Amino acid sequence: MANNKFKMMAAGTFVLVFSGSITAHASTTIRIGHLNPPNPTGSHSAAMVAVFKQLVETATDGELKVEGYPSGQLGDDANVINQVSQGIVHSSISSSGGIAEHYPRIGIFDVPFAFPNIGVATEIIDISSDFGKDLVADLEAETNGLKVLGLLDSGGFFHFTNSRKPIESVEDMDGLRIRTMTLATHEAMMGAMGARATPLAWSEVYTALQTGVADGQMNPIQQTSFANFEEVQDYMTISNHLITPYIWLMNDEFYNSLSEDHQKVIDWASKIAVDAGRSVSRIIESSEQGLPKLEKGMSINTLSPEAREEFARVSQPAVLNAIERQYGDKGMELVEKMMAEIETHSH
Repeated sequence: MANNKFKMMAAGTFVLVFSGSITAHASTTIRIGHLNPPNPTGSHSAAMVAVFKQLVETATDGELKVEGYPSGQLGDDANVINQVSQGIVHSSISSSGGIAEHYPRIGIFDVPFAFPNIGVATEIIDISSDFGKDLVADLEAETNGLKVLGLLDSGGFFHFTNSRKPIESVEDMDGLRIRTMTLATHEAMMGAMGARATPLAWSEVYTALQTGVADGQMNPIQQTSFANFEEVQDYMTISNHLITPYIWLMNDEFYNSLSEDHQKVIDWASKIAVDAGRSVSRIIESSEQGLPKLEKGMSINTLSPEAREEFARVSQPAVLNAIERQYGDKGMELVEKMMAEIETHSH
């Protein structure tokens, strides 16, 4: 287990003092957990870790080292974020589903069909955008021990897959059991579309689709491909209905214990690594790892503009009502800022 690794460190390589605080020492190893496969050309989070590792270790002449723990080796997202908060693990690159257990207002991204294209989404889902700065400040204020290093999309727009029929209209959603994250906004969205939300942990999704516990699921092309869902799903609909963030977190006490020079390295290296992660996502979508791979196992169609308008019309009010119920005035304030910035970047 990974926890045993933490205990069995060779002398002279790493010292971690658990006395209520994390302190950086010479040859400190920064441990980063994420759920995705370890190949840097096969997942955006693995690419981020690889680029960050090379930049940080070179820039600090090995005083800071980086180790990635991919494929959920340290636990699920929510658990790893808890470890980061407590200082057991230094960092995580986590999905909105895991973030939601620590920062529920991440659900504001679930307004369906809010983002018109990936260009606008890239501009806004970033820690340097006006909206991104507001989101980061709110997250850091509402959580314990977490600093945000990066904000990017989770791998692209979400699309529907299912084992029953092509989805070409809202009517085609009727009765479909769609796996979702454990978010009230996802439940509201599916209900408004006529489907049944089936919340499941990521580790359970393949088996649920294989056995019929769920008829379908929604995820970006990247996640759908590396999970091999084309083996258990017959239809894919390019819907572009949702795009959610991955958030790169670090224990703030650990970050603050670093020298100013090392903090600057962490800051610029994480920015470059996020850019690399975004690029890898776009490459995966268009390469043999992405849509061409899925086309070999599923019939794929694209929603028409008219169908997208209808989906948005029936689902947006329900999700906005859920956001207001769940996250109150602050949640609605963030939504309004996000939508205003989307509008600005769309022209």
